[in-house]
Amino acid sequence: MTAEPRPTATERPATIGRLPLRRRLLPVLALLLIAPWAAECSWGGFAIDDFLPVLIFLGPMYGGAAILIRETARHLGAGWPTIVLLAAAFGVLQAGLVDQSLFNPDYLDDTQYADTRTAAEATLVPGLEFSLRQAFDYVGNHIVLTICAPIVLVESFLGNGRRLRPWLGRPGLVVIGVIYLLGSLLIFSDSSGRKGFLASPLQLTFATVLVLALVATALLPRWRRPRPRRVRRVPHPLWVALLVVLVRFGSDLTPGWAGVAIALALAAAVGALIVYWSTRNGWGQRHVLAAGTAGLVTAAAFAYLVPPYSPASPAAALAGDVAVTVVTVTLVLGAWWRLRASPAVHVTAS
Repeated sequence: MTAEPRPTATERPATIGRLPLRRRLLPVLALLLIAPWAAECSWGGFAIDDFLPVLIFLGPMYGGAAILIRETARHLGAGWPTIVLLAAAFGVLQAGLVDQSLFNPDYLDDTQYADTRTAAEATLVPGLEFSLRQAFDYVGNHIVLTICAPIVLVESFLGNGRRLRPWLGRPGLVVIGVIYLLGSLLIFSDSSGRKGFLASPLQLTFATVLVLALVATALLPRWRRPRPRRVRRVPHPLWVALLVVLVRFGSDLTPGWAGVAIALALAAAVGALIVYWSTRNGWGQRHVLAAGTAGLVTAAAFAYLVPPYSPASPAAALAGDVAVTVVTVTLVLGAWWRLRASPAVHVTAS
């Protein structure tokens, strides 16, 4: 997920006005809806009767963040490294400063995940009092599900000429920015959002510094420089997807600090291998789609095994899981079909 063709001078923000407003807003609306659904529903977090409230109340925050991150990268002519780093910054911002679930030990006590508290406390970071296990899960899920999977899905549905173009100009970005801020403020102030908890000054400072560091790293000029391509074969996209799935399974091998170390090592190794493969000539949007949606497909498969946050009737829970399967299969297969119907395009490392 680290590469795509670099926009030429004629593909950069100046071309935005050449596309009709309807064609530019359609992918924006799609991302606004897919992001909250992927973040909270795709893994079984809500029963089917809660899907619509999730889209309404969480769409401005999750969808707004996904749009702003995607547009920032595309306006800069940057690639997936920038998107992934900005997604990590959003994950820390969301869990550390908005709903503050990262620092609130009681956050899940009123849900059906209250029994995960003991495992989380086994990896508390001294002084900052947050679980590194939970940090990996929270931030990692925001990177994979909230930001990257929705962006790669929507971009894969677009034609080669539109995939890397910005969708919005400055007025549109301002509107989305306001929507995101209002959505985040709603969660921060709502009783079911932050749940009345307020992190300590040290915790808030740590989260703020980490967010700023990730954003600064994401905006480095190096991510906008073209890199030489290697004339070597690339693996089939299925192998790329299987590697991403391996991270998901490997992260649950063992509890405690050893489990966190294994999860971090696997994520780093797979990420580095994908970066290496993306510098080869044959790397294309299908590989990007495979890497970006493997986590979503895995989450949807496991939805049948996990309970929703709040108790629900077996029928509603099962209906939600089946709906998750249908939506996930439709989106992923639709994106694959769209790419097969388009001419193959080699991508360069970015």
